[in-house]
Amino acid sequence: MENNIIIGGAWPYANGPLHIGHLASLLPGDVLARYYRAKGDRVFYVSGSDCHGTPITIRAKQEHTTPEIISGQYHQEFCDVFQKLGFSYDLYTKTSDPVHKRFVTEFHKQLYKSSYIEERTVKQAYCPACQKVLTDRLITGTCPKCGAPARGDQCDSCGEVLDADTILNASCADCGSALTFRETTQLFLLISRLEPELRVLLDTHPYWRKNAIAFTKRYLNEGLRDRAITRDLDWGIDVPRPGYENKKIYIWAENVLGYLSAVSVLCEEKGLDFDTVFRDGGRHYYVHGKDNIPFHTIILPSLLLAHGGGLRLPDDIVSSEYITLDGQKVSTSRNHAVWAKDLVKEYHPDAVRYFFIANGPEKRDTDFTLREFKKQNNSELVGAWGNFVNRTLAFAVKYLNCEILTDTIDHSIRERVRLLFPSVGAKIEKGAFRDALGEIFDTIRFGNAYYDAAQPWKTRTEAPGQCKNTIGNCAYLIANIAVLLHPFLPFSSELVEGWLGVTPKWKAQDVGVSQITQDIAILFSRL
Repeated sequence: MENNIIIGGAWPYANGPLHIGHLASLLPGDVLARYYRAKGDRVFYVSGSDCHGTPITIRAKQEHTTPEIISGQYHQEFCDVFQKLGFSYDLYTKTSDPVHKRFVTEFHKQLYKSSYIEERTVKQAYCPACQKVLTDRLITGTCPKCGAPARGDQCDSCGEVLDADTILNASCADCGSALTFRETTQLFLLISRLEPELRVLLDTHPYWRKNAIAFTKRYLNEGLRDRAITRDLDWGIDVPRPGYENKKIYIWAENVLGYLSAVSVLCEEKGLDFDTVFRDGGRHYYVHGKDNIPFHTIILPSLLLAHGGGLRLPDDIVSSEYITLDGQKVSTSRNHAVWAKDLVKEYHPDAVRYFFIANGPEKRDTDFTLREFKKQNNSELVGAWGNFVNRTLAFAVKYLNCEILTDTIDHSIRERVRLLFPSVGAKIEKGAFRDALGEIFDTIRFGNAYYDAAQPWKTRTEAPGQCKNTIGNCAYLIANIAVLLHPFLPFSSELVEGWLGVTPKWKAQDVGVSQITQDIAILFSRL
């Protein structure tokens, strides 16, 4: 029976290029999707470009163009990067897509019927010098929680989600002037009333990553605040309520619904009922960086609960810590970053994938340097895996007339491979990608050690039968390691699978042909 596996990758803002932080936090989603497809489950791997919000209007103003043009340019760049890195999205869309807008509009219409929506008159920031209403991103000041510099919507230092009128020393980000506040009417989502349900969600998911548990627990213990879901903006999705014609849905109340709108598109294409898919069975993963935790453990569940349609709440929160660059935090404003488009232009996509999974910031921040990137490519991908593949298959081509003996695999090697699939799979399912990849590479090192100990270069003349058995055992290991590596390193794994006649299906497999082809190539090059 197929399980419905929904995997939502965070939606990057379409206001600037993707950098290494995006890659480190998003790659786990593709590993999950490829793994579950190989198991035979029905996968809905979705994401898209976040094309609304103030950051895009700011960039458009800086470049003297429109938000539509800016978001469209970066959306295309994102698509190109993801395609080159092998992200296997079932649908990568954008929040400005008409289908998403229609879905959000209908969702909000239903939401407004609930008892969790309330109209309130609140303060709204205004810059007297610029003579304009300011959105949260155009407000700078000091975080009332930790004292660090912060924007009007969130403190990057402590992660606190803020209201604009709580910022200390608030000023206009454009001109630096002190702000005044005017009154405006907005719709609020009464998150505070959902505290019992959100606490149950947290308590029943002890296997979430530690940062997700810690952040969510802190928000719950400090007291949840109700949040405005509308804003006085001119770029975004219209509020489907009379009297709100000049307002838009606040970005956080529509972008997280992109997971649902994208799945609804796939359901329509497959002839499936969306409510059934999103409500029943299966498992839901949300893959993102640390700064997005509250939006996936508090805000998305609150929207789903308030909607009242029995929609499934998140099962797994795969929330990465930060990737630093040469020991310093990545900063796009200071141009202290390595851009994803440059990495995919210069390096093998599997080399990029390997580094950011093997060094993924799963439990703590990890650092990226080009020196370490090249070192790991040369020692692990070239020196360990590539060497094992090449020495074995090139030997078979040169000395054994391309023949691989498939019927005398050692029992101990078969058993090792048989146990490896459920062990690695369990690690992937719980989000322990580094450990899963490490276990596979332990087997690669075992294979190289076995090859060295068996000395086929000697036995090919002294004991030809033993030599053929050695190469057969190594080819069997290589074929199954390629299957195990496929979710992590799809490009090189597909090559090896083709050479040895196996498929990405998640199970131990025998080499599928009695003769390998002679077009064996080097998998990875030294850097």
